[in-house]
Amino acid sequence: MKCPACDRDLTEKDVNGVKVDVCENGCAGIWFDNYELKKFDEIHENCDGLINIKKDPSVKVSDDKRDCPRCEDIKMLKHYFSIKRQVKVDECPACGGVFLDGGELEAIRSQFDTEKEREEAADKYFNSEFSGTLGVRAEEKKEEEKENKEKDGENDSRLRNLFNSILKI
Repeated sequence: MKCPACDRDLTEKDVNGVKVDVCENGCAGIWFDNYELKKFDEIHENCDGLINIKKDPSVKVSDDKRDCPRCEDIKMLKHYFSIKRQVKVDECPACGGVFLDGGELEAIRSQFDTEKEREEAADKYFNSEFSGTLGVRAEEKKEEEKENKEKDGENDSRLRNLFNSILKI
């Protein structure tokens, strides 16, 4: 498999039972198949062999849209790894694999201590960005549900009265 950043051969490494592809003696990039990065993205997770990968300083890294090393003719998409918007990663829209440039794993691991902390930051950001718009809609929905409950209560009462009337006959 070829490195999407510098076109050198990627070397498969077994790290804690997970096979990861690294660009040793090249750009020091790392290829993670779908969901593999989640096993190494927190500071407390063991990632021996993925930090300080040997790099060739003469290697030129391309910032162009990169081809997925797993999928044929698929360009990867760049996006921020987390809500902190500090590290951009390349992700394949077809297979879900993620390529990190040299040093990006260390940067990702330093952003949050736990997945819970990452989720809380994302929730906080979401609420700050959308609470006004969605908050108004949520209040409208609550009012609508209250009105529907009142109508349902009235209908239940009418049905109960009707049923009792039938039973008296």
